[in-house]
Amino acid sequence: MPWFRNFIQLSAAYAKQSPPLRKPEVVFGHAPPSLAQLLRHFSTDTQKKSPGLEPTKGDEKPRVVVLGSGWAGCRLIKDIDTNYYDIVCISPRNHMVFTPLLASTCVGTLEFRSVAEPIGRIQPAISREPGSYFFLANCKGVDFQNHQIHCQTVTEGAATLDPWNFNVSYDKLVIASGAEASTFGIKGATEHATFLREVHHAQEIRRKLLLNLMLSDVPGVSDEEKRRLLHCVVVGGGPTGVEFSGELSDFIQKDVHQRYAHVKDYIHVTLVEANEILSSFDDRLRKYAIKQLTKSGVRLVRGIVKDVQSDKIILSDDTNIPYGVLVWSTGVGPSTFVNGLGIPKSPGGRIGIDEWLRVPSVQDVFAIGDCSGFLESTGKPVLPALAQVAERQGKYLAKLLNHIGKAGGGRADAAKALDFGDQFVYKHLGSMATVGSFKALVDLRQSKVISYTFLGILRSRIHCGLA
Repeated sequence: MPWFRNFIQLSAAYAKQSPPLRKPEVVFGHAPPSLAQLLRHFSTDTQKKSPGLEPTKGDEKPRVVVLGSGWAGCRLIKDIDTNYYDIVCISPRNHMVFTPLLASTCVGTLEFRSVAEPIGRIQPAISREPGSYFFLANCKGVDFQNHQIHCQTVTEGAATLDPWNFNVSYDKLVIASGAEASTFGIKGATEHATFLREVHHAQEIRRKLLLNLMLSDVPGVSDEEKRRLLHCVVVGGGPTGVEFSGELSDFIQKDVHQRYAHVKDYIHVTLVEANEILSSFDDRLRKYAIKQLTKSGVRLVRGIVKDVQSDKIILSDDTNIPYGVLVWSTGVGPSTFVNGLGIPKSPGGRIGIDEWLRVPSVQDVFAIGDCSGFLESTGKPVLPALAQVAERQGKYLAKLLNHIGKAGGGRADAAKALDFGDQFVYKHLGSMATVGSFKALVDLRQSKVISYTFLGILRSRIHCGLA
């Protein structure tokens, strides 16, 4: 049961501390909670209703529930003031992924632990405060009228465990559940392609790449099969597709040619794009990217994929492209969860929000990140699905919620008459994409910078500044 598991974790954290060496206040920030305090938030009356967190009482802090652990959600829980709120984060993953560096983990430039940060480190209160929790679960629905969400635990990979349902009541709800990879309904894309959005995606790509290198060196494998096994196809010419293609080309030139000399002439990379690669960048930067990718050995193909099979993709002109590894990065769209919410949507199907990132049709609900977009009535365009947008929204909303909590509006339905202050304003600071060989494009709108030799240092600094 989730309440018992959290109780055991908190009890174990306290029991490990030796009184002569460390005071209980260091662990909990105050006197150690009693058994009643640890259990008071949970309902166990399963005959009348599902177990979970009940509505907060008058002597408890208001509860902010955050759905998601991406850029928006993690920046929010990092900055929110736990003196005013208890935080409950619900997500199918217990860490944040620094997505700009995810492509580097596929080929071993970085290790997977370098791009993941546990939720408990981002907001320590989740690990130590009796009213704050992280639940590894998916949200299955929201009862906006009763301020309650319905969840189901994530038990994938644990054959002995069945998922169970529970409810969580909220005073303030922040939906930061992100988006899903878009396949545009293309047959076979979901079944055969690998998406590059999570750590386990990068692990799967690395596993396939290394396995195919080993298999291609086995006696008896035909030259045609070697070329297929060692053909890496990337569909989508956005920043993710271009960066992954650049990382692969570096891997081939620096590692494959040295360690797999027998098959070095068979491995190659193809980037398939329906229109222009890096379409959001300046035209001069796009031309530079094409030049660098071609120089690195990446083959560029313009075409529309109409079918994906287990060993090849078929373009709209019936061209067949065999592959051993297929990576799909054609953008994102609304998730099934977002589509199922009965609230007004912005253009493109995202959750509709106003100038203060509120969902205006319901009380005490906010939406940030890739799952949200400004309603047409605001007169503002829908912002792009970028990390810098999500991070800035999370920072703004944390400040706004702190203001609401300080003003006494943290409880459910208690902020109706409050002045929310300044609206959210987004200023684009530019875009960056690596193209391999320690070169990158940086579009700063007013001044275009072509390449950085020490890009690794630059990106590590950005990592430290945003994570």
